[in-house]
Amino acid sequence: MQLPNTHRIWAMFIARNHEFFRDKATFGWNFLFPFLLIIGLGMVFNGKEYQQFKVGVFPVTTESVTVAETTLPIAFQQENQIVFIPIADQKTGEEKLSLHKIDLLVDGQSSTHTYWINDSSPNGSLAEKILLASFLPTGTAAEKQVISGRQIRYIDWLFPGILAMNMMFASLWGVGYIVVRYRKNGALKRLKATPLTPFEYLTAQMLSRIFHLMFTLIVVWFGVDLVFKFQMQGSYLLTLFIFFLGGLNLCSIGLILAARGTSEEFTSGVLNFISIPMMMLSEVWFSLEGAPKWVISLSQIFPLTHLLKAARSVMNEGATFGDVQWECLILLLTTLLFLLIASRIFSWNE
Repeated sequence: MQLPNTHRIWAMFIARNHEFFRDKATFGWNFLFPFLLIIGLGMVFNGKEYQQFKVGVFPVTTESVTVAETTLPIAFQQENQIVFIPIADQKTGEEKLSLHKIDLLVDGQSSTHTYWINDSSPNGSLAEKILLASFLPTGTAAEKQVISGRQIRYIDWLFPGILAMNMMFASLWGVGYIVVRYRKNGALKRLKATPLTPFEYLTAQMLSRIFHLMFTLIVVWFGVDLVFKFQMQGSYLLTLFIFFLGGLNLCSIGLILAARGTSEEFTSGVLNFISIPMMMLSEVWFSLEGAPKWVISLSQIFPLTHLLKAARSVMNEGATFGDVQWECLILLLTTLLFLLIASRIFSWNE
């Protein structure tokens, strides 16, 4: 088997970078889009409320909450906007509450109707008002508790999702769509006459894109950090490494889509078909806590799920490499697999 030629890979890497930086509109949008999205969402969710309410109830060891067996008021039990999440114990509930996986935590067996709230949750205050309003007809009082320990702001939980989503779109479209365009305009056919191998070409495309992704991520990260002062509990280097692995993985998926495509319209449709479910099911915007088991199982297929799980563990919980090594291994191994598949099925002209 012929070993990849590093000089040819480097030449393609440099050529792709020159092309990217000359396209000032695309280059600028990669910075502007995440800036505007994060600042806009930060302004919307900074102390304001939106309607999604997940209420954790403990102690419940079954897969669902039988609200009729709790001390919760009838009006609250019948509220359509409330989803009751079974929680084994108070400690587990407080952890989920601090990480914005639930909006409110209640003791389902408490005679004093004790509940816990995360003061930084945009949903928590409104869920609390619904709970307290349900006690008004009976004149019963409820006992409020604020979760002990560190509270994570919603914007701190959301921030990794925005970075990962921007990386996903830039990876899939910046690699998959571009290579198809090259094939369609005949640029790849000319490269076929050179000693360049498919593996070398695809590796150069992936490395070039990850270089742009990481450069953009760092600039955006420290730019918006000046505005929101994000809380960082773990290692910056480990977080960047996780995003690096995630970016490589997403680029390799784009390469598979680009390996034989000749229609830009068809490729665009396939990219949307992949990216939209990945965005919705990988907890970019909201936690899947309380979702059906099949939905949670399906989400494990997407690399964005493992990227965000590892990144949030480090950024929000201070996890170490040992805590996220499984997610890193999944991203690395699937990247190599996807790159090999793409190089095997790759065609220069069809």
